[in-house]
Amino acid sequence: MSWVDALGWFGSALLVFSLLQARILRLRVLNTVACVILTVFNTLLGVWPMVAMNVVLAGINLWFIARMLRERGDERAYAVLPVREDDSYLRHFLGVYRADIARFFPDFDVAGGPGRSTYLVQHGDETVGVIVVRDAGGRTAQVELDYVTPRYRDFTPGEFVFRHSMLFRDRGFERVLTAPGMVAPYYARLGFAREGDRYRLELA
Repeated sequence: MSWVDALGWFGSALLVFSLLQARILRLRVLNTVACVILTVFNTLLGVWPMVAMNVVLAGINLWFIARMLRERGDERAYAVLPVREDDSYLRHFLGVYRADIARFFPDFDVAGGPGRSTYLVQHGDETVGVIVVRDAGGRTAQVELDYVTPRYRDFTPGEFVFRHSMLFRDRGFERVLTAPGMVAPYYARLGFAREGDRYRLELA
């Protein structure tokens, strides 16, 4: 097998692999790289219709990537909506992602409890996450669930919720404690300080 053939096989494999990604930004990036490789491959072979197709696909991917990266820092891209814990849509959402939620929040109790408030995190008309908060007293909000769907884990809905939204300040909280024992926490990137098996944020 020549290096040109190897290049074509690698580009094709990467293209297929990109379509298996649940995270939309990762999908677009890998798909773009695959299109660039296949553009080079088909140029070497002189297959110009395939060159044109891959150039167009790479351009489309780059346009979507640029738009998604702009939205990462755009506070207007997200909204936080309060819902009742017995809301039928919330129950449906939690049921759909039950296994994934249990993987990251093994101690989360979907049954609810006193002093809990629940919020949907929206990106346009799409629900991208759920926040469940309990009033722990002393102006402290205890986060019991901070779940983001796989599609949006390359983005920053959590940064909007904790750093830019008025979700906690409007309810009189001065600090936020995250759920203990969360798998793969990301809070250090948002300015939280480590406190045992959880993270703490003092609200300005």
